[in-house]
Amino acid sequence: MASSSMDIDAPAPKFVLDEFIAAALSGTPAGLHPFFESFRTLYTRKLWHQLTLKLFEFFATPTSAPYRVDVFTRFVRDFEGRLNQLRLVEMGVKVAREIDNPQAHLVFLTELLARIEGGKAEATERTPREGAEVEGAKVLLLATIGHAKLVYGDLEGTKGDMDKAWQVLDGLEGVDSQVNAAYYVLAADYYKAKAEYAPYYRNSLLYLACVDPATDMTPEERLARAHDLGISAFLGDTIYNFGELLMHPILDALNGTPHEWLKRLLFTFNEGSIGKFEALAPLFPQEPILQENYAFLRQKICLMALIESVSSRPSAGRANLTFPTIATETHLPLEEVEHLVMKALSLKLIRGSIDQVDGKVSVGWVQPRVLSTSQIATLGQRIGDWTKGLEGVRGRVEVSV
Repeated sequence: MASSSMDIDAPAPKFVLDEFIAAALSGTPAGLHPFFESFRTLYTRKLWHQLTLKLFEFFATPTSAPYRVDVFTRFVRDFEGRLNQLRLVEMGVKVAREIDNPQAHLVFLTELLARIEGGKAEATERTPREGAEVEGAKVLLLATIGHAKLVYGDLEGTKGDMDKAWQVLDGLEGVDSQVNAAYYVLAADYYKAKAEYAPYYRNSLLYLACVDPATDMTPEERLARAHDLGISAFLGDTIYNFGELLMHPILDALNGTPHEWLKRLLFTFNEGSIGKFEALAPLFPQEPILQENYAFLRQKICLMALIESVSSRPSAGRANLTFPTIATETHLPLEEVEHLVMKALSLKLIRGSIDQVDGKVSVGWVQPRVLSTSQIATLGQRIGDWTKGLEGVRGRVEVSV
């Protein structure tokens, strides 16, 4: 039986089941023979769903690796039109990983896509569910092809496939989670290659929402994703709310590693603690990109400190924040306070007004965010004070009545 080194670009010869099974039984280890006997029975009886399940079992068997491409191109291709197209593409994506040659890898995937799209003539015979499965299969293939191009350095080709995938995905409802995951991981990795931090951050979180990191990602993948999410959160010029990331278990991948301090730094930013920021700053050289962007990070922690300063005050106390107070709490020179507040207003982190004459800021709204334990305790104390105030008012009202 031919191995995965076969010429996958050659046209498929006329399929003869007995010849294929005979070649397989003579060219594969004895441990795989029961699979081929099952293939013969299920194919002959036209039990396509059961055959699909058996094929997935075969492709998941480690010893099948050298024979996967041959089984797919010689056997599965003969009846691929009868299968659930999304499950077909899942098999194709798994099989494609066995093809080391970049050109052959892309040819395999693009030819499968062409055959999937070539089934449009049958579209009128499909149920809505089957149509959605075909469209989902296209998205999965386009995303896989785009990711292969990304690995091979073709950023322009990657962007083209990514855009095509989104055009299809955006019109689908009830999409299989793995289809969404394939698109979002492609988009995230594309933006990482482009060093566009905010889009990487958003798409990575969307990807994580589609998978179970504990089972769908290796420990190495979890660590790399957690690390890159942390870096993108720090350097994204529109990211000032780390809440979704701080609540995600992906950050646990940093525990016990040389990158664990990045997790502490994320919580430091969320708390707006300049003291903790300065304590962690000596570690920045371990991540040269953070050291190179120290000035930006310093401004960002000052903005987070401003948010914390406003949030920690009762509503009445937000109406007359003086420039000296803000300077003290953000560790900034007095002459830089106005610029910081204007930056916070432009980023929509707060809403309010500046009185330049009296050097005061009035804040009517502050961006919500996830609270740390100490911040929750402070909020609890404020609620307690508010409750006591209400009880006092009630007591005075009862006396007057």
